Amino acid sequence: MILLISDLHLEEERPDITRAFLDLLSGRARSAQALYILGDFFEAWIGDDAMTPYQLSICQALRELSDSGTQVFLMHGNRDFMLGKAFCKAAGCTRLKDPSVVELNGEPVLLMHGDSLCTRDEAYMRMRRYLRNPVTLFILRHLPLGTRHKLARKLRSESRTQTRMKANDIVDVTPEEIPRIMQEYGVRTLVHGHTHRPAIHKLQIGEQAARRIVLGDWDRQGWALQVDEQGFALAPFDFIAP
Repeated sequence: MILLISDLHLEEERPDITRAFLDLLSGRARSAQALYILGDFFEAWIGDDAMTPYQLSICQALRELSDSGTQVFLMHGNRDFMLGKAFCKAAGCTRLKDPSVVELNGEPVLLMHGDSLCTRDEAYMRMRRYLRNPVTLFILRHLPLGTRHKLARKLRSESRTQTRMKANDIVDVTPEEIPRIMQEYGVRTLVHGHTHRPAIHKLQIGEQAARRIVLGDWDRQGWALQVDEQGFALAPFDFIAP
């Protein structure tokens, strides 16, 4: 069994989500061969050198899962794109490039966070290219912590405001991007998060049947894609009350 999740947006202000994630790690994930986290794992991340006690506790929980025998893979999202090698080493997880092709149930599957598919949001795409530039990342990582905190708060506030003002089709994936990138990587299954619109979309690419699986965000409930001998099953689950 393999589990795939995304968009937990972990933060101290949401202990219910934190508790649900820790329950997953100590329960269902212990029986998994691998756990894939496809971005926006944390609500914000300003650098591995700025880990709070809360973030360190999440890191240690991942390490315990990894030490138990479950492989852990982590992909950047748009909220935590500064997650680095130090965190992954401490957490015992492997960083995945976005996009990456992995083999699940004997077939190549394309994994992405999903924000790069939203090409109609031109302002966001410009900002994404700027923030992911290696020079920009180097500068950001060497800014004083106070400056990074202020910048993170500013970016989060602007992102929420702009998302509310944009049309739904602008902040969703661009339909034409899906077959293009799936053909580029030679896959018939794409799994991504980011849009917070969980679903399994049936597609036709050329003469072949294909599918796009969108992972759900964790808010009032959790979402996980389970891959096993039965196939690909996307389902929500309720948070367990304390």
